Amino acid sequence: MRKEKILRSIRRDGLGIEIGPSHNPLAPKREGFQVHIIDHLSREKLVEKYTSHNVNLDNIEEVDFIWNGESYVELIGKAKHYDWIISSHTIEHAPDLIGFLNNCADVLKDDGVISLAIPDKRYCFDHFRPISGLGSVVDAHFQKKTIHSPGLIAEYFLNVVAKGDHIAWHAAHEGDYRLIHTLDEAKAHMALVTQQQSYVDVHAWCFVPSSFRLLIHDLFSLGLISLKEADFLPTEGCEFYVNLSKSGPGVQSSRLELLAAITHEVALPAVVVQRAHAEVVAPQDALQPVAC
Repeated sequence: MRKEKILRSIRRDGLGIEIGPSHNPLAPKREGFQVHIIDHLSREKLVEKYTSHNVNLDNIEEVDFIWNGESYVELIGKAKHYDWIISSHTIEHAPDLIGFLNNCADVLKDDGVISLAIPDKRYCFDHFRPISGLGSVVDAHFQKKTIHSPGLIAEYFLNVVAKGDHIAWHAAHEGDYRLIHTLDEAKAHMALVTQQQSYVDVHAWCFVPSSFRLLIHDLFSLGLISLKEADFLPTEGCEFYVNLSKSGPGVQSSRLELLAAITHEVALPAVVVQRAHAEVVAPQDALQPVAC
């Protein structure tokens, strides 16, 4: 079902890109998709990275373009070339979200589509982190962010949680929340940013469905992106699904309706936490693997 939702607008006879699929491609070449892979490492390096992660290494496909921070047009050498792009759980990692979307739009044909699977912060380790607002997204773009700020790193490491032994869950999942990282880990990763200007891979942006839909609407209305909502599917499990295109109709709700929807989505019923956990669970990769 998940794969069907992500592929619902993908033309099997078209040429596409899948961004950062690592060991779980959704449109693999072995299934006949005409697809180019963009990732931050070669296949050999990805195999090395995931050797101890208990995943099927045979699923890792040859990487066509290894991204080192350049624009996608520079990386690929062509503009308006692709019919579709798949990005599953990558947009929330981008230091410059607007730049990421514009990179995609630049290599996409005018009638092309971007299929996004996006974690819903209510049902993953971002549960207690604030929703990302328009201001921080716009500021990151004009500041030309290529790494995450020390403040964002601190917020992430001090607030991400597991629910039971899961770092992502569905709405009916039961379990106690437990902090994943320690204060020392937060300090160490902040030092990587402040002292070495290193990229630390975390979720920069947190969304509920309506907050992401409003963000895309506002970014388009402000002339910062050329993409509009073409299709939307609500949260299932820990993620929701959005298709964007240059020719999409855009979200059909008003800003006030979306703002009200955001309030509704984040208004969780009162929950009695059985006990507060001071202990720290294993690092994220050691917990049960999920799409988020």
